[in-house]
Amino acid sequence: MQHVASATEVAQEKVIDAKKAVPWIIFLIFFAVLNETVFNVSTPEIAKQYGITPTGVSWVLTTFIIFFGIGSVIYGRLSDIFSLKKLIVAGILIYSIGSALGFVLQAWYPAVIFARAVQGAGASAIPALVMVVVARYFSPTDRGKVFGLLTSTVSFAIAVGPVVGGFVSSSLHWTYLFVIPLFTLISIPFFNQILPEEKRKEGSVDILGAALVAFSVAGIIVYLSFPHWYYLAASLALFIWFISHILKAKDAFIEPSLFRNKLLRGGLIVGFLVFCTVMGIMFVIPLMLAKVNDLGTSTIGLILFPGAMCAVIFGTIGGNLADKKGNNFVVFIGLGLLVISLVAIALLVGHSPWFISAALLPTYVGFSFVQTALANRVSLTLSVSETGVGMGLFNLISFISGAVGTALVAKLLDGGMMDFYKNPVLNSVAAIPYSNLLIIFAAVIIVSGLFYLRIFTKKAAGETSEAAA
Repeated sequence: MQHVASATEVAQEKVIDAKKAVPWIIFLIFFAVLNETVFNVSTPEIAKQYGITPTGVSWVLTTFIIFFGIGSVIYGRLSDIFSLKKLIVAGILIYSIGSALGFVLQAWYPAVIFARAVQGAGASAIPALVMVVVARYFSPTDRGKVFGLLTSTVSFAIAVGPVVGGFVSSSLHWTYLFVIPLFTLISIPFFNQILPEEKRKEGSVDILGAALVAFSVAGIIVYLSFPHWYYLAASLALFIWFISHILKAKDAFIEPSLFRNKLLRGGLIVGFLVFCTVMGIMFVIPLMLAKVNDLGTSTIGLILFPGAMCAVIFGTIGGNLADKKGNNFVVFIGLGLLVISLVAIALLVGHSPWFISAALLPTYVGFSFVQTALANRVSLTLSVSETGVGMGLFNLISFISGAVGTALVAKLLDGGMMDFYKNPVLNSVAAIPYSNLLIIFAAVIIVSGLFYLRIFTKKAAGETSEAAA
């Protein structure tokens, strides 16, 4: 049975003071997401210190990502049973313990990998549970604005992560990157004060279901990093087992009824398509600028920086628009900007890289709009009791889609499958595969928009209020 959270349901929950809560939420999200990219620039130094291969050092990044993605769903489910306050504090403490372990045990590489796993397990609680806090305890009139602020904060953290990592590594040592998350401990007293007390709700934790989700997702991610068929086969087998399990289990980790929510299903599919495409774009643009324009990493960073800053600014604007004009309005503006941007870049490949920089601005703005409004839209399809696992699924889909998009782009380019058409406006043979790929991306965004239109228009959704849409 489909369910859209009503104003009555929201009123039944305590609405917290947004002005007091938002600064601390932004602070916490920033330091959680920062760790996704802060180690990226230090991998050569880490590989040299331990005498390991690029594949070996990649586990510094991959381990964190795996546990971060899996934890988003697990914490989401736990929040439907246990106190949000206690879970957030537990996540911060686990994140900090992992950070301390990494710094103290830095002499042994396996201990560093273990510490990154603990960090990911703790850090994943923060974005997952913060989205539940917003969906559960903020008034509907504030949600769009807050989701926009979260989008801006995530974009900013991802953008400045490599900059912070490079500065700390060059000024001190890469191991001091483990110290940065300890700043999150400052926020514990605030969350203890602002979040309401909650009693344990009915239900039990489906440990087997959680483990099956965790290992099936881990199998996909490992396969995308190291494409051996047995990783994929194991992941599919575990996923089939998971489906069979939740159909029979009492208090299943993810209730099958959740997938009968047409609006939630639609939001997850659109999110997967858009996030997969945008993450593929973010992966291919630096490769394109290096290959076609022969640019170095520092110059490529300068080309991308204006767009990243636009995402920071327009995430908030998108949230305000969603509150005033409705989520559908903002989603379609965002999708339109993405299509215009991708077509423009496809035609400009091989020309001045600063033209590419300008054409990328609508990509960043469009994605921030879609990300903000879609998160808000999905939250409104869920009842109060479903917000935890529902928003956890949304986070997991966005996470997996990024890995899938990156892996697909790499395979398409490496396999030479994008050389099928020579656009007459191109001035370089090397530009052909990138131009074709960007046109395909634009087509996927159009398909996503048509699917969203079918699922989320007032007529299709059976809703009476555009503001709720």
